Amino acid sequence: MLVPGEPNIAYICSRYYRAPELIFGPTECTTAVDMWSAGCVFAELLLGQPLFPGESVVDQLVEIIKILGTPTREEIRCMNPNYTEFKFPQIKAHPWHKLEACAHSFFDALREPNACLSNGRPLPPLFNFTPQELSGAPTELRQRLIPEHTRK
Repeated sequence: MLVPGEPNIAYICSRYYRAPELIFGPTECTTAVDMWSAGCVFAELLLGQPLFPGESVVDQLVEIIKILGTPTREEIRCMNPNYTEFKFPQIKAHPWHKLEACAHSFFDALREPNACLSNGRPLPPLFNFTPQELSGAPTELRQRLIPEHTRK
């Protein structure tokens, strides 16, 4: 169990599901690392293979950066304040890979106009991708991914 103020270790989960902040050797971590891991497992179920199949800790970070792009200084600082001067290679994100996974038919029910949570509440915004996330994605993928009733 994660306890605020107590040290935590990076090997809290298997490498393929390890959140970037664990790779950076956090001084503290939150349940956000669990959400990252759950997302990686979910993506693997959809894709039939690990989303970030790193062969080492460094390779794991490279796999994450290849999809999400190089983290900003602020993102790195939030993960571990001791990495403020470390230089990472600038790798452009390729977000359409994750967009293709999100466009999977598995999520079709969530794209319905009347989709809601099991308690009847409306779904949180699931399809509010940033222009940067959508840049480079083919029009067909964008149309499949973003339901017409949520388009602006």
